[in-house]
Amino acid sequence: MTPPPLQAFLRPAASGGQRLYLHHTPPAGVPTLGALLYLPPWAEEMNKSRRMAALAARSFASAGWAVLQIDLLGCGDSSGDFADATWDAWLDDACEAAQWLVQQHPGVPLWLWGLRAGTLLSAATGARLPFEANHLLWQPATRGQTVLQQFLRIKAAADMASGQSKTAMAALRARIEAGQPVEVAGYTLSPGLLAGLQAATLDPPRSGPAPVEHRQRMLWLEVATQPAGEPGPAARTALAAWSHAGWCSAWHAVQGSPFWQTVEIEEAPALIDLSLQLLPEERNNARCGGPA
Repeated sequence: MTPPPLQAFLRPAASGGQRLYLHHTPPAGVPTLGALLYLPPWAEEMNKSRRMAALAARSFASAGWAVLQIDLLGCGDSSGDFADATWDAWLDDACEAAQWLVQQHPGVPLWLWGLRAGTLLSAATGARLPFEANHLLWQPATRGQTVLQQFLRIKAAADMASGQSKTAMAALRARIEAGQPVEVAGYTLSPGLLAGLQAATLDPPRSGPAPVEHRQRMLWLEVATQPAGEPGPAARTALAAWSHAGWCSAWHAVQGSPFWQTVEIEEAPALIDLSLQLLPEERNNARCGGPA
């Protein structure tokens, strides 16, 4: 199969420097069903997920979805170092990318496609945009504070293994509370990134009252080696909040490898296949709510 068209270019950002855009478009003759903006996880999870994101973007484009991947400030081939990144700057990047994508593909639904911590950025971006956006959430994180704690344990574990300190986590938290940067696994986390991530939650952007056929969509997709048959407590709480806020939300799970955290680069093709199956269904209001 001929790969779908791809444009790679640097675009000036309002917060300074340039951001790398990868714009996948459907092949000639294939109608555009919608547009997807990919918001990646952070730090090493972002690197572990690059192959899956690329495979998914190509698959989505081949099926008729325009896809934009962006390297946020301090990531990949965009301007700056990771130490320059702040949560607000990433949010600005995401909003600019969404507006650019809508301008390129007017008249089709926009989906914010987040993975792990990128789902927190997706929710915050959707709340800021002046137009409607649906959400495709892969392995969502419900609280940025939990994401940060998991990441800080890497540093604490390394310090304890080397016999440096059994109070490593407390020392890290003290630096954060003092507004100082911290370095973990080669990543320098700025106070602006730490504070923003700690405050981030998967809260639904407000969706006005509307009949089901016109409600905005949220798809929550999980992958596991042995997927559960129903959402866990955190997912149930979040899904209820989105539904209460006026969203048409649905949860699904597939079997696969947790590619964002495996030692070797892994794939979860079932996650891509399910997304391809559900996106058109949700667009046509064929399904709304509940587990698969």
